[in-house]
Amino acid sequence: MLVLRSLVFQILFFLNMIILILIWLPGLFMRRQVAQELGRTWGRTTLWLLDKIIGLKIEWRGVENIPTGPLIVAAKHQSMWETFVLPIRFSDFSYILKHELIWLPFFGWYLLAAEQVAIDRAKGGKLMPQLVEKARRIFAQGRQLFIFPEGTRRPAGAPPQYKIGVAYLYEATGAPVLPVAVNSGLFWPKRAFIIRPGTAVIEFLPVIPPGLPPRELFHRLENDIETASNRLIDEAIAKDPTLAAMIEKNRRASEDVAA
Repeated sequence: MLVLRSLVFQILFFLNMIILILIWLPGLFMRRQVAQELGRTWGRTTLWLLDKIIGLKIEWRGVENIPTGPLIVAAKHQSMWETFVLPIRFSDFSYILKHELIWLPFFGWYLLAAEQVAIDRAKGGKLMPQLVEKARRIFAQGRQLFIFPEGTRRPAGAPPQYKIGVAYLYEATGAPVLPVAVNSGLFWPKRAFIIRPGTAVIEFLPVIPPGLPPRELFHRLENDIETASNRLIDEAIAKDPTLAAMIEKNRRASEDVAA
């Protein structure tokens, strides 16, 4: 039954995205906030589909911790889920994303219209000065910059692999950092077809103010996000013990790769 529900969701997920893209075509020629509203609408409708078809609900925590104005939003990345959930709570956002996405027909056009930041990750540290300059322009407009500090999705329960780039941005721009924890990988893992029912939680943690040494920021950010995300995972397992097998599988797989 779960396979069938997942199949129905996957079909409607892409159909919903195609319909919204076509309806929003005039937004390509308007101000960026119009294109961003497409992202928020896509997020809300996808959450509705997940709830009604899969039985996967969302719980928001720590919304009161979200400040106004320029902000680095540093989120744990376990699933595709948080990519469309995050924009719902922010008024004028920009993602740091891989530049291959902007070449996608229609979808990439909207990314450009919404003034998202596309980077070539193959350049590594060489792109940081350019990224800092783009971030400064975003913050000068009072906007929020989304970044996944690990650079890619990590399985729920796998050892963290944070990159120092977020600390470099923090020091160079003087922007505060909002850590974000999730447990989404328990329900919609990376490259998984089957999506599980339950409650996916996204938690906005207390803001880390500017002015810390980069290394201190880096370790504090990792500790805050990992501690909260592990707590959310433990809460979910307490409600559904069958999830523990997935965590153990992810940890073993990570150990095999490390070996």
